[in-house]
Amino acid sequence: MTVSEPLGMLDHQTDGFRVQVHDGSNREGLARWATAVREAGGHLIGQIQDSGRGRHQAGRNHRAIGPSPLPDDMSWTVPHGLTTAEVERLIEQFAQSAGQLADAGFSGVELSAGHGHLFHQFLAARSNQRSDRFGGDLADRCRLILELIESLRRVCGPAFLIGVKLPGDDGLVDGIGLEQAAQMSRLLQDADDVDYLTYCWGAHANTLDWHLPDLHGERTPFVEAIASLGKAAPDIAVGALGLITDPNEGERIIRDGKADLVMLGRALVTDPAWGLKSAAGREADIRYCVSCNSCWGSIVVNNVLRCDNNPRVGLADEVDWRPTPAGKPKRIVIVGAGIAGMEAAWVAAGRGHDVTVLGTSAEVGGKTRLHSALPGGEHLSSIYDYQALQAQRYGVKYALGQHADGAKVQSLEPDVVVLATGSRPAWPSYLPEEYRDSDWFPDVRTAAARLLGRSDRTAGTAVLYDHDHTAFTYATAELLCERFEQVVLVTPREALAQEEALVNRLGINRRIYGKGIRVMTWSAPIWTDEIEQGLLRIRHILTGEEHVLEDLALLTHATARVPNDELAHALREHGIPMHLVGDCYAPRSVMVATHEGHQVGNQL
Repeated sequence: MTVSEPLGMLDHQTDGFRVQVHDGSNREGLARWATAVREAGGHLIGQIQDSGRGRHQAGRNHRAIGPSPLPDDMSWTVPHGLTTAEVERLIEQFAQSAGQLADAGFSGVELSAGHGHLFHQFLAARSNQRSDRFGGDLADRCRLILELIESLRRVCGPAFLIGVKLPGDDGLVDGIGLEQAAQMSRLLQDADDVDYLTYCWGAHANTLDWHLPDLHGERTPFVEAIASLGKAAPDIAVGALGLITDPNEGERIIRDGKADLVMLGRALVTDPAWGLKSAAGREADIRYCVSCNSCWGSIVVNNVLRCDNNPRVGLADEVDWRPTPAGKPKRIVIVGAGIAGMEAAWVAAGRGHDVTVLGTSAEVGGKTRLHSALPGGEHLSSIYDYQALQAQRYGVKYALGQHADGAKVQSLEPDVVVLATGSRPAWPSYLPEEYRDSDWFPDVRTAAARLLGRSDRTAGTAVLYDHDHTAFTYATAELLCERFEQVVLVTPREALAQEEALVNRLGINRRIYGKGIRVMTWSAPIWTDEIEQGLLRIRHILTGEEHVLEDLALLTHATARVPNDELAHALREHGIPMHLVGDCYAPRSVMVATHEGHQVGNQL
């Protein structure tokens, strides 16, 4: 069963990012879509949703609708409060559009009634203060959904599947909690028209990050609550969701009777052959979701869907893809055993080239391996583990644990060199040059590596200067909390985690502030001789006001990164064809590293 993204099923849903249904312009395309899914052995379910006042993008939605003219918790958008007649018209349009889906061969629809979207706004007292039949107590606030389900059944017939995703717990005052979710489940069972139920967490508020959990919490965090909620509607199939990435987790959920269905989102973005590989006992071949939420971060700003661990998202051949043999085998040298270099290596070897990887570290993975050992980073190991497995399969050779200079590379007589040597944090301008080669002021990577090898707790204050604003920096800050009595995070920007997707930014801030880390924004350290006495001055970059931090035990920096591209200059002098990938070309993200490595591997 495949559930689509939200479809354009109302006359005002014309933003260009939804597949249009309501206006009838895509009848043939919808039929081809449904046929393709059916011929592959699946069922296509269309998602019914409207964001209402909910918004994650910057600014406000000036065309928003809602149950009441009350501000969105995140964007402060105040919607137009729908009249009774307008709600009735909305139900009619949804049902008419669903009828078109049924005619096109869709197997059913799913009402997305959680995540803080329009249906959720009708369900929750904090956003619904209506006095007509669509407001009041919980049963009346459910009336929109109940009348819509009745209309869907009437228009689409008894064989048409109707699923509902309810809020399980949105974490908000006067919102929806587990007790209300159970009450709504009983109401839906009494209506006797729903084929399956599932539940989601969080809302368009400071709990938005709840609905896309990562490994800063427990695995499969919602399963037990969903199993409990399912008991409120025992005659309706219930689906489990939320950080289910491994086939064994799904198998255990069904075996233990926790749910009737296992619902996957991010896992299938990373590997659309997840189910096929699982059924064939090929779990090791799965490209596992790393729960980084880059996919969400991409689509929420209206970019195309992309993934950190699947460079082929959306390509026609992405399912169980294998490299295409090259016309003429070459001798390829990859310098750098991080994820960009390893991706290029296995793909090039899979095309039939003779590939050797040179790496300074004794193990593959580079900075990503270090990140995977930090709080919340465990899933990142899936990237280089998969690459290493494929590299072994295709015969990649290694020379690890040694520095690769121009002479070493030339001695291998390569036809082509791929430089994937990564980057390093820049030396901060506030520190004297004389300390550059000392151990006094390590960069954030060096500090993290040292601290991972310790378990003791140090007296004093650790200061982390954050000029990078990526997840690695904040994972290191959490590690500092485990090793030092006090941690201070200093950044010249107005807020934390500005390079992270909103859903991740919320979680990062929740953890940083929740762990008692002191945050100083619009600020930067300044050098004075007082640092020898354990005193560090922090200057506000807008006002010039200075604060003194006492008992300094560590000063580390996550500054803008500098490419490690020195080897490129030496190799160019010898005319060796060369490609630079990942941070070696320009410091960017995990997603860019895997995508560029994959692209170059296919070009060689």
